[in-house]
Amino acid sequence: MRAGTEPAGFDPAPARLTVGIVSAGRVGSALGAALERVGHVVFGVAAISDASVQRARTRLPDSEILPVEQVAARSELLLLAVPDAELAGLVRGLAAAGVVRPGTIVAHTSGANGVAVLAPLAALGALPLAIHPAMTFTGHDEDLARLGNACFGVTAADEVGFAIAQALVIEMGGEPVRVQEENRQLYHAALAHGSNHLVTVIVDAVAALRTALSGPGLLGQQVVDDQPNGLAERLLAPLASAALDNALRRGQSALTGPVARGDTDAVVAHLAALEAVDTRLAAGYRALSLRTAERAKTNPALIELLEGRR
Repeated sequence: MRAGTEPAGFDPAPARLTVGIVSAGRVGSALGAALERVGHVVFGVAAISDASVQRARTRLPDSEILPVEQVAARSELLLLAVPDAELAGLVRGLAAAGVVRPGTIVAHTSGANGVAVLAPLAALGALPLAIHPAMTFTGHDEDLARLGNACFGVTAADEVGFAIAQALVIEMGGEPVRVQEENRQLYHAALAHGSNHLVTVIVDAVAALRTALSGPGLLGQQVVDDQPNGLAERLLAPLASAALDNALRRGQSALTGPVARGDTDAVVAHLAALEAVDTRLAAGYRALSLRTAERAKTNPALIELLEGRR
């Protein structure tokens, strides 16, 4: 069909789907709202906890709160947004109940799993998809805004599935990225290492800074306490933000500091200072310093020190 010759009522957008969500956690409710925003109809949500019920009523006010079996039975697109550890059991339960109709698109949001975990439903005629948003969700309004800058790791059983997953992700404003089934664990481990452990590093650094800044401050300066978004966080924020930006844009050349320079004396002094505050914090610093030194191919004596060989 040539452009301009489409019949009246022709809609180039993908068909609107009747969507059911299990469950109304931070991820499921955000993706449901994103799908509704582009015209899909989220008719029902399975929500058990008080927080999930409140989230569903706030983000998806036109959706019914229904038992899981009813959500599954009425869905054209069934979105399983449960924690990784619960996914396999949920899938087995739905398959045993026989409530998912053949032809239903069943997508889960687990990072660690591909489509193999959906095999019991695929055997009944469902179309299995893994659609994982590579971002953290807070349960607040910023989640929807962040979806516009997020990549989604997608895995499917065939090219038809990949095309459907790609279309859904693009509609939600994200960027689809193909992840092979056999690489899902590596994909998930990399994301966890780069995001979860970053939080640990920052929180540890803030704890050390709070100790370093304790005592009388300058006139009019905020008192250092253990509340978030305080003086320690403000001191660290520009440095940490610049380091992250440099690492993403420049790679390993962004490494700076005494470990990258091979300054053994400085690292020894750091370890002693951290040990006096918290031995676990010092152990984390030592482990990350060793990995940094290995990446920088720095002073062999420093590597030996960090390995405990001297």
